[in-house]
Formats: sequence, structure tokens, C-alpha cells
Amino acid sequence: MYDQLADLSLTVDDWTLTGFERDTTSGFVRASTVIELQGAGETGRGEDVTYETEDHEILQREELELPTGEFTLDGFSTALEDVDLFAEPPDREVFRNYRRWGVESAALDLALKQNDTNLGAALGRTYDPVRFVVSTRLGEPPTTDRVDELLEYDSGIEFKLDPTPEWTDDLVADLASRDRVRILDLKGQYEGTEVDQEADPDLYERVVEGFPEAVVEDPKLTDETEAILAGHEDRVSWDAPIHSRADIEALPFEPEWCNIKPSRFGTVESLLDAIEFCENRGITMYGGGQFELSVGREHIQALAALFYPDTPNDVAPGGYNDPDLSEGLPSSPLGPPSDPRGFC
Repeated sequence: MYDQLADLSLTVDDWTLTGFERDTTSGFVRASTVIELQGAGETGRGEDVTYETEDHEILQREELELPTGEFTLDGFSTALEDVDLFAEPPDREVFRNYRRWGVESAALDLALKQNDTNLGAALGRTYDPVRFVVSTRLGEPPTTDRVDELLEYDSGIEFKLDPTPEWTDDLVADLASRDRVRILDLKGQYEGTEVDQEADPDLYERVVEGFPEAVVEDPKLTDETEAILAGHEDRVSWDAPIHSRADIEALPFEPEWCNIKPSRFGTVESLLDAIEFCENRGITMYGGGQFELSVGREHIQALAALFYPDTPNDVAPGGYNDPDLSEGLPSSPLGPPSDPRGFC
């Protein structure tokens, strides 16, 4: 698929950076930076979703030195190899991919606009309605309050939840009785983050048995947890370890499911290579979100619309991540862009 985009002509004359901040239901203030590339009378936009607010402050203060001139899309990506997008080293190396994706997605958006087309048309695909789930935590101590609030807002909502060792049998039974939980994110593959979670065999058994149809994401594999997951491998999905096609190939067993977060891949080429690999191997994909505050959310929704519209995509409109729900949020499925241009 990348070959269909690589030779798109691209002119980059200048760029601007705009910072965003918003409170989230996960109890932290999300910061991001929108990168706008300008050229030939058009503007392409991408979003850097690096998690550390300080990294965004440094970026917006120190600016960037990006390549300018006439390129192909692939030529611009190659030129970025010689650019350090961080004035100071980030806390986590994966943040380099996040920022690279912010720039590359802006370049893709700009190239498509300059060539008077959109991503779907360039790839010979259509933007379809997108099924989405709402990702939320249940608080400390965990309760169903947020789930109740969301179901009262929209009775058709489906959920991606993050189980913790504090989840009781009663809580699991209560949640399961609603039949709205589609993905359980065990956070067992994260390292060096605030959401790291050690393998807890009791928790794994509780949720694997309590939600027999739900996808189980990012378990930490130990002798005990592997025994619990035995026979359920077709429900196991992966997220945090996936930054390339090679990472998918290196998983402990061939997956049935994979969470696609474009920012983890860094480049357009790496992302499309992984998507194509999953399609060819029959691996079911669904989109993942990272509390995008602007155009990045539109991009993950557009990718879901093109490649995996019918799966439980964690790409709900950003308003569902706000502590206070606003009126008029769209229900699932999310309608495709009516007049796509550029990325979407």
C-alpha cells in the first residue's frame, strides 16, 4: 500500500506548532501539539501525542527544524531520518515515534491535498461507518459509576475497560450482566509508565472467566497466567509491544487480534506495512486511541474507517474522554467523512 503513496509530490514551505491541553477521565491533564505543514497554498495537519507535558513545552519553545522544499512523500520521510525531533532526549524512546508520526501524518495530509485527493481514493478504499467503544477506568476503589453514567447517556455504548486487582467478583458479575464490555486491557506489557501492571493470576482468572466473549489485551505471560489463558489464545490481543510488522511476527504466538495505534509506528510506511501484514494473515485489527485532542483523533477514526470499521475500535469522539459529558456526542457507528480531502 505504501507504494501507492510514496511518489506523491509534496512541497513544504513552512510549519507552525499549536499546543492543546485537556483534563481526562483518567485523572491527568493531557497535552499534545498539532503540527501544521504549509506549502503550495495548502496545509497538512498531524498531532504529536507524546505523553509528557514538558516535552510539548520544550517543543513549542524550541521549535523544530524540518526539511523544506520539493519532495515526494517518501523523500520527505527519508529526509526526516537526519532530523532530531527532540531538543532534549525524551523520557521514553517510543516518544520519538509519536512525534515522528505527528510530522509524517501532517506530510501525508499535505501531499494528498496538494494532489487533490484523499487517503481512501489514493489507496482505492472507501471510508465506512466506524464502530467504536468507549475506554474508561472505574476509579479507586473501582465502581460501575462511570459505566452507569455512560449507559444512561447512550444505552448502546460498548466499552474497553482496564481491570485492576481491586476488581471483585461482584463487580465483574455486575459488569458482565450488562453485556457491553468488549475489550479488557490488562496493561501487562507496559514498562516504565504510570499504568504498568504486574501479572495477577487471580485477576486474570476472574476476568477471563467473567467475560467469556471479551478480547483480552496485553496480558503479561508467566507460567501461571499462560495456564489461565490456555484455550483462550484466540481472544488475546496486543498493543504496547507493537511498533512494527516485525513486532507482530515476534509475538509469543501468532495473534488473532491486534490493536493498531499509528503513533507507535512512527512512519506511514511502517504503519501500512503492519496493516497489510495483518490483512494478509487474517489478524483482526481495531484502532487504538491515546487521548488525542485534535486532528490526531480524526486520523485514527479515518484509518479505522478504511481498514477495520466493524471491530471494537477505541476511537470514540474525544468528548467521551472528558470528565463531564457534553450534549450531542455521536453514537456508534461513527459516520464516515462526507467530503474527504487529504487524510480524511
